[in-house]
Amino acid sequence: MKLVTYQTNGHTRIGCLIDNQVIDLNYAYQSLLESLGHLRAKQIAEAYVPPNMVEFLQGGDASLSLAKEAVEFIQTDSREQKYRVVIPVDEVKLEAPVLQPGKMICVGHNYREHILEMGRELPPVPVVFAKFANTIVGPQDPIPFHPISEQLDYEAEMAFVIGKRARNVSADQALNYVAGYTIANDVTYRDIQRRTIQWLQGKTVEGSAPMGPWLVTQDELGDPAGLEVVLTVNGEERQRSNTANLVFTVPYLVEFLSGLMTLEPGDVILTGTPGGVGVARNPQVFLQDGDVVRIEIDRIGVLENQVKKTGQEG
Repeated sequence: MKLVTYQTNGHTRIGCLIDNQVIDLNYAYQSLLESLGHLRAKQIAEAYVPPNMVEFLQGGDASLSLAKEAVEFIQTDSREQKYRVVIPVDEVKLEAPVLQPGKMICVGHNYREHILEMGRELPPVPVVFAKFANTIVGPQDPIPFHPISEQLDYEAEMAFVIGKRARNVSADQALNYVAGYTIANDVTYRDIQRRTIQWLQGKTVEGSAPMGPWLVTQDELGDPAGLEVVLTVNGEERQRSNTANLVFTVPYLVEFLSGLMTLEPGDVILTGTPGGVGVARNPQVFLQDGDVVRIEIDRIGVLENQVKKTGQEG
């Protein structure tokens, strides 16, 4: 399934995308329950297939299975629905699939060619830092370019989302704890990143994590290795690699991170960026107002955002 978070009429809900239509998962399950004669269909649907992505992921395989059953019902049911269960995708605003993750963990220096271009050696353990929920913007939002720096850089990344509570999980079991995969742009203010030995300042500026357009579930994508990753700016290719080039794979990262902390459903992990970032080019090239940044990852999709300068905010 391609799970989406969408906004319509001022409400933010979750659904799945099929043939350019969004099927609301909560309403679909509610409709299924009503067809079976359940008197408390709304309350049951809220509990088992809630309209919030993190809460839905907390339901694990059981919630996903019920959602699939509900989608199949809606696709075959000819009765008029009392809820707007199916909506053309062009009538909604797609948001980032996970809007309020408990944790956003980022991995630095994880593609061999990027490590080399930055003049470093392959790390013996993952380089880990954080972004926060304030950085998240969706696939139809601009990348805000705040007037605190002129060194706005791009970083194409495959991200995965945790689907089950994970603590001390072994690599051979790791993919069972992954809900699915999406695309992220780890937008970075380079001079701010580098003014201290800690990267956090340049990584956590408001709106610096475009994400989306959806979450491709683990059961649909399967092995996340071997996916081509391409980033262009205004149509010019800047980054190209393959997730086969990751130093630390998704299973390794689940094992490593779950050994440090408990990973919770909805936690987002960004797996690192390939070579070709603007700061490492000769001459250096940074994003400008109006630039269109497009990231495509095999079997996941396309994330495209335009850079937009903002005014100085109080």
